[in-house]
Amino acid sequence: PARRIGHGIPAGALPRGPGALRDAGPGGAGLPPGLDAPHGPLRRPLRAEPLLYLGTGGGKLLLFSLATPSSPEFLRLLPIGATRPVSAILPLPSVARVLVLADGMLLLADPLLARPVRRLGSLRGVAAVAASPPASSQSSCSLAVAVGKRLLVLDLALREADELEVQTREIAAGVEGISALAWVGEDSVFAGTASGYSLFSSSGGAGQRTDIFTLPESAGAPRIRPLSGGQEVMLLVDNVGVVVDQSGQPVGSSFVFNSRPDCIVEVFPYVVVAAESKVDVYRRRNGVHLQTVPIARRGTGVLTVASDGDGSGGEVVVVATAYKVFCYRKVSAVEQIKALLRIKSYTEAISLLEEFESDGEISNDMISFVHAQLGFLLFFDLRFEDAVNHFLLSETMQPAEIFPFIMRDPNRWSDLVPRKRYWGLHPPPKPLEEVIDDGLVTLQRALFLKKAGVDTVVDEDFLSNPPTRADLLELAIRNIIRYLCVSREKSLSPAEMEGVDTLLMYLYRALDLVDDMEKLASSQNSCVVDELESLLDNSGHLRTLAFLYGSKGMCSQAVAIWRILARNYSTGLWKDRPNLPGTDSQETSADKKSGEEIAAIEASKILQATSDQDLVLEHLGWVADIDQDLATAILTSEMREKQLSSEKVIAALDSEKVGIHQRYLQWLIEDQGCEDPHYHTSYALLLSKSAMEAFHMESNSGEKNDKEIDSDIQFIYSLRERLQLFLQASDLYDPEDVLDVIAESELWLEKAILYRKMGQENIVLQILALKLEDSEAAEQYCAEIGRDDAYIQLLDLYLDPKNGREPMFTAAVRLLHNHGKSLDPIQVLEVLLCIITYLLLGY
Repeated sequence: PARRIGHGIPAGALPRGPGALRDAGPGGAGLPPGLDAPHGPLRRPLRAEPLLYLGTGGGKLLLFSLATPSSPEFLRLLPIGATRPVSAILPLPSVARVLVLADGMLLLADPLLARPVRRLGSLRGVAAVAASPPASSQSSCSLAVAVGKRLLVLDLALREADELEVQTREIAAGVEGISALAWVGEDSVFAGTASGYSLFSSSGGAGQRTDIFTLPESAGAPRIRPLSGGQEVMLLVDNVGVVVDQSGQPVGSSFVFNSRPDCIVEVFPYVVVAAESKVDVYRRRNGVHLQTVPIARRGTGVLTVASDGDGSGGEVVVVATAYKVFCYRKVSAVEQIKALLRIKSYTEAISLLEEFESDGEISNDMISFVHAQLGFLLFFDLRFEDAVNHFLLSETMQPAEIFPFIMRDPNRWSDLVPRKRYWGLHPPPKPLEEVIDDGLVTLQRALFLKKAGVDTVVDEDFLSNPPTRADLLELAIRNIIRYLCVSREKSLSPAEMEGVDTLLMYLYRALDLVDDMEKLASSQNSCVVDELESLLDNSGHLRTLAFLYGSKGMCSQAVAIWRILARNYSTGLWKDRPNLPGTDSQETSADKKSGEEIAAIEASKILQATSDQDLVLEHLGWVADIDQDLATAILTSEMREKQLSSEKVIAALDSEKVGIHQRYLQWLIEDQGCEDPHYHTSYALLLSKSAMEAFHMESNSGEKNDKEIDSDIQFIYSLRERLQLFLQASDLYDPEDVLDVIAESELWLEKAILYRKMGQENIVLQILALKLEDSEAAEQYCAEIGRDDAYIQLLDLYLDPKNGREPMFTAAVRLLHNHGKSLDPIQVLEVLLCIITYLLLGY
């Protein structure tokens, strides 16, 4: 089995826990007997079947199969000459060849080393060679070759019968000391000498040279390594790797290595560096050092390291010492994170997850998976707030996964809970109390071990300040509440919503969060009443239960509870809770309502919406006893689908609740267009009685102050105005019945309206002219009558008012002035003669 690299390394050598590389097998693969030590590089070709080429200082090529990296298989050995130590190996898959640089000569071998090597051209003294990036659909490639002071390009093309066509051209001359080459992009050739780095164009002809920068004398030999699939290149300056693009311009971050590298390869997203008998792993994106892998004892020679082709998709890194070859596989992001979580290195796991996420090395589903796994681990470590934070970051975690922490199985929602075990790093979910009890036991054990000098993975904050069970339970519940509240905003199935809301109510009740309970119950919710009603009833949360019944359309049960609450508040059995759910608590004392009033308000909301006539009439009385306005609103509500029977409502109304009766009749007549004479008469009678009572009370207001008197006058005025308007507008009431009620009152204008309805013109004129002394109204009434004798009748009333009253000469003169031209002079003279005679006789 693969083992983690770094076993036995001193502390601090593995800053990223398990590291990015692991052994692909139990150890190194020894060389076949009789072979001398590897001298040249090793290289893996770009093939479907992974092959490993190894060159030795004794002039031999070895071929291994890495189809199973844990056990490399030796395939073939090809001698190329005892005096030809191998310096470089370049697989050329586009032309089905392997290029070997040995003793300054270029040799070609077939990919399986089945035939002897052949020389490529007659070049001698080749110091460095680089191949162009492979083209996917071409049977050709190019080589950049440094020979003496010249830089050549060899164009290779595969022809029929496996023949290879070679064309040579020179792209630079007079360049001395080239020891490193790299071909990047289509035509950029980077060259390194002891004095610095230069850039040549493979297609620009001689003289197309750009110097990038020079090297100090102490910098050592130049090294060049293509990166990012051949789009960028790393230029080594002592122990610093400078990354440049195809134009030689610096890009991204530079790498600062722990020592000067002997060999550099890229295994995306890492850069692997061999130096001083060890291999170091760096992150490609930012140059951060991740891991150190010791390979051999110091002083045993130079290490050689290789990977798949351009390093963009490789999974295996091969490292060769003088006598052994080691295969390491790249550890996946998931395995690295899993290993960190297994040892409870949560901070490092989160940091690594963020890096993988920014590099795009991990899918969104896996990110959500890891956050959920982290959350469960933290939850069982009693770090509830951090746990829920990670739960909320997981887009794939289902709210039902939390249910077992709240309600013991089996329950209504047991089948909804997904049987996920994630990576099996935490126990199965169980009730919160058990999680906390087990966690506290673990904490006590850790405290004991710490005193004994044994390191533990328990949070140091817990060890230094152990929390109480009650505090942990409250913290856990509050954070689960936070998670469920966020879950309510997600698109869940009906069954999941029922579970979320019902269990949320359980948790609110556990902490006695009454306001939150009532807010949830009074809003649109998916709570299951059967699961909650006994619980809320037994705990005395009747308001919450009433709101819950109301939200579920269980009107009868809801109103019955509000009735009980109103009675309990009124008798002092319960204390007032002044605020309704969702209202601002910063009310003035004048605005605060008693518990009894709130109960009536909530009951009225339900009764206003229901069409259940029996329910409305059953509860109308106690609501009216608390607030007649609420009772009126119930009867006159437009929210119900079917209006109540007016006969049954009026029959059920308390005769002493005149205000309710009056406003209900007003609503029937004015808003509902009722034309029943009985209701019109009843309404007129009620208005008349109210006006008489108010008039009587106002006349006995001797002890009231001016402000109270003004208020009473305004009320009486408003009430009489409403009565007068109705008496004038309606023709359906019985005026005689109304007159019987106000006959002995001082409501003269109302009487005038009634007598007018009855056609008693003379009495109307008497009231207008003599009782009200409203000459203008009297004259207007005569005009409405439309007969001239009406004015003569009014003139007679003015001049002979009877009952010992003085003649009203001013009004008579006004009448003659306004209407004298239209009157019969003889009739006027007759009236005047009678009045003069009466006056003379009286004197």
